[in-house]
Amino acid sequence: MIILSVNAGSSSLKFTGFEMPSEDVLISGVFERIGIDNSFYTIKVNGEKIKKEVELPNHKVAFEILIKELMDNKIVESLDEIKGIGHRIVQGGKYFDDSAIFDEAGDTESKIESLIPLAPLHNGAHLVGYRAFKKILPHVGNVAVFDTAFHMSMKPEDYLYALPLEYYEKYAVRRYGAHGTSHHYLADEAIEKYLNGDKSKRIITLHIGSGASLCAIKDGKCVTTSMGLTPLAGVMMGTRTGDIDPSVMPYLVNQTGMSADEIYNIFNKKSGLLGVSGVSNDTRDIEKGMEEGNERCVLAAKMFAMRIASYVGQYFVRLGGADILVFSAGIGENSPEFREFIVNECKDALGLVLNKEANAVTIKGKEGYISAPESKIPMVVIPTDEELMIARDTMRLLKL
Repeated sequence: MIILSVNAGSSSLKFTGFEMPSEDVLISGVFERIGIDNSFYTIKVNGEKIKKEVELPNHKVAFEILIKELMDNKIVESLDEIKGIGHRIVQGGKYFDDSAIFDEAGDTESKIESLIPLAPLHNGAHLVGYRAFKKILPHVGNVAVFDTAFHMSMKPEDYLYALPLEYYEKYAVRRYGAHGTSHHYLADEAIEKYLNGDKSKRIITLHIGSGASLCAIKDGKCVTTSMGLTPLAGVMMGTRTGDIDPSVMPYLVNQTGMSADEIYNIFNKKSGLLGVSGVSNDTRDIEKGMEEGNERCVLAAKMFAMRIASYVGQYFVRLGGADILVFSAGIGENSPEFREFIVNECKDALGLVLNKEANAVTIKGKEGYISAPESKIPMVVIPTDEELMIARDTMRLLKL
């Protein structure tokens, strides 16, 4: 059977087609610049990557092309072979502590729509994608897989802010976290492959890409996570500040004459590695700058590593120890240098010992230990696979 995992953005549509339950990837790709000039899509099928320029006025047209590609490439001979579609949804709010079927009554859809104010760039676009798929394949079950659901196991003392409680009660202001689908996948993989199936073990997952978050996990559930009401909170990121004194906002408004929205945009899109280095949000560019003696790149790397290490230490205390550290996502999977920077910042406190040879070669999709045998806490790299987690949840909820 075929399960599609999709991620609809405001002008994009990412997709992966899985043969289930074998979990083999049959086709993957992305439609870009939907509703914009110069739109195109790329697909990878049978080991070959193809790019095609085509008019994409809306998501429905993109999905129609996807169906045609499935047929033309003989991924399916009949649309009846598509048994489920899983949709990545950024914000599930307090409504969803698990993935959910899009029901005929529209309850799931309406709740996702009500949460658009908490994820204005994402939830609306996700629904556009869902509605386009529903029109073309009305007989296929659709499942919403929420970035926030895995974090709903947090206790009030972990998810509440020290604000008057009425702001949570009236406006739902709290920590929601993000990357939950990734953290859930990494925890499951770590438990199965490295912890002998023991769910009681204490896991710290480091999803470190341009967007970055950490998660403290015990009994296979999230105890706490670094992102907050939005993905701006937590560690320093590619273009985001991470945690910052809230009074910086009104101070800069008064000093610069810029609006709060303009400052907020700087916090989100012009800060982090990019803002400090003045070079790039890409760690490869930062590493090159460091080699060339660029002091701002050195400073950016140190700040980035220190802030992540601080969260590792915080979560070590929160969990009462740690049985494994898991590195993942773009930087976590592919930058041995930045992994070493992070380990060096917390090695003395936590007794971490890096296997430099293993660390150097564990890149580009490779998985395995990067810690030396004498390390007090094992460290591994596990490539994340949010699309596969979405497919697994789709199968589980549709009982396929």
